[in-house]
Amino acid sequence: MNPQSSYRSSLIVGVLAAFGATACCFGSLLLVTLGFGGAWVSSLRALEAYQPIFVLLTIGFVGFAFHRLYVKPRQCEPGDACALPAIVRRQRIIFWVVLVIVAAMFAFPLFAPLLY
Repeated sequence: MNPQSSYRSSLIVGVLAAFGATACCFGSLLLVTLGFGGAWVSSLRALEAYQPIFVLLTIGFVGFAFHRLYVKPRQCEPGDACALPAIVRRQRIIFWVVLVIVAAMFAFPLFAPLLY
């Protein structure tokens, strides 16, 4: 696996885990906002028990991406995509954008009761 796909996959898995962590609150609010209702929407709260697992997965994968982008020295040969400064810069920008989205998703359960 090349380094670029390793960064991308760790960020993607981190975002998916963040979606899982906020599914209990964000999913039900989204469905109510779209006009869906009924008793079955309350069953989405069943995912709340798995929230700590998803939070730990998210922190782990985002931490892995941070480690690969900033801590671990790059092992690229000249001419590889990972050796180009523009690509490294773009990967870091994408990382920080994803981190802001993940942080907003983590904070959402704190503010969700204000929106109901």
